[in-house]
Amino acid sequence: MAKKVVLGFSGGLDTTFCVKHFEEKGYEVHSIIVNTGGFNEDELKKIESHAYKLGVKTHTTVDAVKGYYDSIIKYLIFGNVLKNNTYPLSVSAERLSQALHIAEHAKKLNADAVAHGSTGAGNDQVRFDMIFHIMIPGVEIITPIRDLKLSREEEITYLKSKGVDMNFAKAVYSINKGLWGTSVGGKETLNSKGILPEEAWPTQVTKTESEEVKLSFVKGELTAINDKQFSHPTEAIQYLQTIAGPFGIGRDIHVGDTIIGIKGRVGFEAAAPMVILKAHHALEKHVLTKWQLNWKDQLALFYGNWLHEGQILDPVMRDIEAFFISTQEQVTGDTFVLLQPYHFQIIGIESKYDLMSAKFGKYGEMHTGFTGEDVRGFSKIFGNQVSIFHKVKESE
Repeated sequence: MAKKVVLGFSGGLDTTFCVKHFEEKGYEVHSIIVNTGGFNEDELKKIESHAYKLGVKTHTTVDAVKGYYDSIIKYLIFGNVLKNNTYPLSVSAERLSQALHIAEHAKKLNADAVAHGSTGAGNDQVRFDMIFHIMIPGVEIITPIRDLKLSREEEITYLKSKGVDMNFAKAVYSINKGLWGTSVGGKETLNSKGILPEEAWPTQVTKTESEEVKLSFVKGELTAINDKQFSHPTEAIQYLQTIAGPFGIGRDIHVGDTIIGIKGRVGFEAAAPMVILKAHHALEKHVLTKWQLNWKDQLALFYGNWLHEGQILDPVMRDIEAFFISTQEQVTGDTFVLLQPYHFQIIGIESKYDLMSAKFGKYGEMHTGFTGEDVRGFSKIFGNQVSIFHKVKESE
């Protein structure tokens, strides 16, 4: 009886090669694609058709968009997470969602092996491998592209010999689209200097007139845009992308440390994520206390880095998520944002939980909660220990 292998399948060159390779080795191939917001219905149907033409036993399409938000993106928003103060973890976050679904599918089919098309050069191989080791221990992990060290030309020659008919032309730019942003890689990102040209960006700039948009949050989650209500935050994210994307907002190049210890550069466009993160943070600055904001910043830094490195299953992540949820209790209100070509500005917020409320006083003018005499005494006590330190130092 043939061994079953579950293959994470995108329909591209590498995973197409994997299907024919496993077929030649006598495996029963079960392909699966996990959609985290990067494919439309027509594209998914074409990928399914391609998989069956290649000879897979079964092909499964998983709609993971809402689950991806509920389990990962929600907490990236709560934490205002930007890797190296730049990157909203567009690809790294979705790979974890995909790996988890692939592992569950392998478990469901009682597969002998699980496979992915990662090379030996990047982060994804670690993320997939680690999730599989934890979720389905004992199931063999096979990675033909990594293990055989094949060039693109060798893969094409092999597939042509197997009668595979597909578009073998390599795109000038490597693009990975998902709900939380789109990565763009090209010759300009392979070195330490270089910027992607206008034509490389998937979303072209077609809006030139300024536009104001209102984002409404309820307990930290985006529920409405310009008073248009949505049944799930994923719909709000997608809708905002259609508004902000044509401005060319959210374009940047991320420079970071890979899990395997090398530096890397990648371009990305993430109009909706960048606007949401900054709008959410602006609202938080008004409704949270100083120490809530302080500890959120510290925990979010760790959370983003640990997520980037594939450690979504570490129980400490659940602990931090519980803290994030607690902090969002009063993060309800509206943030007003001005969209313009290539950038945006936060105009301000409105919230019934605003701690800057005028009824408690106005910064720099007056305060109704204390008097000048109160401050005089407070200042002396507040600096008392440091005052003692300097007196002792001077006496020596």
